[in-house]
Amino acid sequence: MKVLPFQIPKTHNIGLIYQEDCEQYFYDKLHQHEEIQLSVIVKGEGTLIVGDTINKYESGDVLVLGSNLPHVFKSDASKINESFMISLFFTKDSFGKDFFLLDDFIELIPFFEKSVIGFKLSTYKEEVINLFLSLQKATNLERFIGLLQILKIIIDAETKELASFIYPKKYTDNEGKRMRDIMDFTINHFNKNIDLYEISEKANMTPNAFCRYFKQRTNKTYFTFLNELRIENACKLLSSDKSMAISEIAYQCGFNNLSNFNRKFKEVKSMSPSIFRKNN
Repeated sequence: MKVLPFQIPKTHNIGLIYQEDCEQYFYDKLHQHEEIQLSVIVKGEGTLIVGDTINKYESGDVLVLGSNLPHVFKSDASKINESFMISLFFTKDSFGKDFFLLDDFIELIPFFEKSVIGFKLSTYKEEVINLFLSLQKATNLERFIGLLQILKIIIDAETKELASFIYPKKYTDNEGKRMRDIMDFTINHFNKNIDLYEISEKANMTPNAFCRYFKQRTNKTYFTFLNELRIENACKLLSSDKSMAISEIAYQCGFNNLSNFNRKFKEVKSMSPSIFRKNN
């Protein structure tokens, strides 16, 4: 199986792909695919990395991931026994090269523009979720009609961006494997001490070459990305376990001292860990 680019399995001559992912964990390798992905998280929670940005996902989220947008779902194994996501996949050419260029679909132009960096719905989520659930036993025609209904709701909804920077070129297989290895190692070892030489070795590059490579593809340094990942995981602990000391959370998320944790947390979240805990 190729991880980057990733091929969405589909039946011959089917334009709209319907998929259910119901397992303990979602597919957790960095990947991209030509199709635009519309997904509803029916059950599950964890970390979602899209392009250069680390987000959290949870039950009830409605997500839109654009064509060839690198992303990875990392399910939170400590909180869930089952993950369930329903998705629709399609391209701008799935129903004919000029289908979405017809004046009938001029209202969808903002949808396609926003999908480039991905977004999640802030409003009308319940309506979209109900439509997705109705697709489970629907025919292909009913699912196509459902897609148009979902798109109509989405273009009227308030949304939140999932990424701020997207590498403008499609990953080759070799480059995709390298980025996958970097992300896999970082996601699985963020709570440990990671130095530049260690992560450069994982990428099979010199430290200087690795720094340039990562910055060019994410628009941020590796250690900025690593700290953001650590902070996102600290947010989960601050929200879910009120009895755990902030200093303990800092060490569990890979920070060597509390003052550094407090400083980095404020840089990312624009507030202190204690205020974040109070607000959540």
